[in-house]
Amino acid sequence: MDTPHAPVSVEELTHSFEEGPPEVDLSIYRFEDWVAFVMFWGLCAIVFYQFFTRYALNSSAAWTEEIARYFLVAVVFIGSAMCVRMNHHIQVDFLYRYLSPRVARVLATLVDVLRVGFLGYAIWLTWEVMDRVGYQQMTMVDWPMSVVYSFVLAGFIFMFLRAAALAINHWRTGSSTLEHPPTFDDEVK
Repeated sequence: MDTPHAPVSVEELTHSFEEGPPEVDLSIYRFEDWVAFVMFWGLCAIVFYQFFTRYALNSSAAWTEEIARYFLVAVVFIGSAMCVRMNHHIQVDFLYRYLSPRVARVLATLVDVLRVGFLGYAIWLTWEVMDRVGYQQMTMVDWPMSVVYSFVLAGFIFMFLRAAALAINHWRTGSSTLEHPPTFDDEVK
């Protein structure tokens, strides 16, 4: 059922345009946010260049598809650190509703330890891959594949550091998002 909007006078509407835009707070963003932002716009520029050369010039630049793919990989792994910091990765909290608070606390701590351990292991595996195949050249560009793997490694390092900080914060406060998930209204604010 639709609810009607409250009536607004012409004067109120006119005064609403006189208000300035809200202030922007850039202090909430961290290093990995800005790196992902720059990489994303680099990806956009490369894809636009590919589109322009293919359809406007009828002569596609061969290197753009491969480099765009690598930029996408970099955006995903660097951007994942942002999600870890904000604790926005997918998590199943349904089970925690039916557990006792003590058991939920132990299980949430185990999840934090496993997450940090997994990311540490992923760092080691990425380093091993870089050591074994990082010297191989890219297909279209004469650069080593270690350039691509270095962004994956950096993403895992950022995720590891943010997950460790999040686990320490959960341990200090004695609570995590798994135990007390925010409501939708809390997320929107």
